[in-house]
Amino acid sequence: MTQKIKIRGIISAMVTPFTKGGEFVDYEKLGPLANLLLKQGASGLFPCGTTSEGLLMTPEERREALEEVLRSVDKKTPVIAHTGTFDTATTLELTRHARDCGAYAAAIVAPGYYGYDDEALFTYYKTIARAVDGFPILLYNIPSCARNVLHPELVLRLAESEENIVGIKDSSGVMTGITRLVGNAPSGFHVICGTDDYGYQAILAGCPAVVSGLSNVVCEIYAAVYNNIQKGNLKKAWQEEVRLEKAARLFKYGQNLAAFKEGLRLRGFDAGYVRPPQRELNAAEKRAVEKGLKELGVI
Repeated sequence: MTQKIKIRGIISAMVTPFTKGGEFVDYEKLGPLANLLLKQGASGLFPCGTTSEGLLMTPEERREALEEVLRSVDKKTPVIAHTGTFDTATTLELTRHARDCGAYAAAIVAPGYYGYDDEALFTYYKTIARAVDGFPILLYNIPSCARNVLHPELVLRLAESEENIVGIKDSSGVMTGITRLVGNAPSGFHVICGTDDYGYQAILAGCPAVVSGLSNVVCEIYAAVYNNIQKGNLKKAWQEEVRLEKAARLFKYGQNLAAFKEGLRLRGFDAGYVRPPQRELNAAEKRAVEKGLKELGVI
């Protein structure tokens, strides 16, 4: 029987601190970062995903990073481990590890590089779900990075077929896809917004949670959007959403992950460096981040 889960609020897709040049993961910074994000309003954490540069990390690094986050936070904190890779065997290895070390759930991005049709993707997810029977799995749809699309029809088919496929992180950038899933998914299936552009709208449409990279820097603004919607104070929620949209434009919707780390640095937390082929910000880009955060009133 699948473990019952409840994912609500702002789930922070936390960055991964690397040493200079990206040579090593700076594991000692993961715990303090996790607790900082929770203190600022995150209700859960999403390590080793896109914002975390997870696909640039070795399987061993991803295992150690997840273990460090889990050691550092309260055991009741929902930690959703991203375990997706380009191949079935490594994804299975990381998903089993997430289950065994106590993660709340695993999120698995669609495998990329090669093009896969819906039948291949159905078999991929079914194979993994059945290998960790009872452990909650979230699909992860981000075709801008993974190439392959998890269409609503495929998502609903998987939700009906596999008891432990309990939700999806949808970062497709297509709001109509989210609303279709919200309206048609079986009871208990979590449709989670993974795009900072329209978190406000997605929450109003029925998404119980948002997984956000932007929350690394302005988690309290995103939390204010969510909390005010829950209270029915839509005017205040929209005022915070306007600030959030300014922040999203400032950080160019996560196009350069070094910007999130610079934002954290300006707010007092040294989040280290990115891993190549990601690049660090130049001086002009750093000044732009500083100027934008001052205008937002967070530094």
